[in-house]
Amino acid sequence: MAFDEQLTERARAALTDVTDLQERKMFGGLAFLVSGHMACGIVGDELMLRLGAEGADAALDEPNVRPMDFTGKPLRTMVFVEPAGLQSDQALAAWVEGALSFVRTPPPHPATVRARRL
Repeated sequence: MAFDEQLTERARAALTDVTDLQERKMFGGLAFLVSGHMACGIVGDELMLRLGAEGADAALDEPNVRPMDFTGKPLRTMVFVEPAGLQSDQALAAWVEGALSFVRTPPPHPATVRARRL
């Protein structure tokens, strides 16, 4: 699946000041990772966001947002924002910032939690 190059460039612009940013082809599109954690990406003409369970639930109350259902089963922590919800660069930047906020404070890795309990 190809991804929207114009939307990709707009997302890159919203991520300009992010350090430790990587791009990786994933989900048939392009994902943006921050410190190794996937934050957002472009799949087709939609913005994919990793917001966590609470953030994704809240986002689903907004227009033009739907669950990420890439595998046919919705993921509780991720959403797609349709093109109509990304008309302005400010709207796109606000969505991206929500994903960045989530990935900048990831929960401890399960293996780390188990090791602390020993």
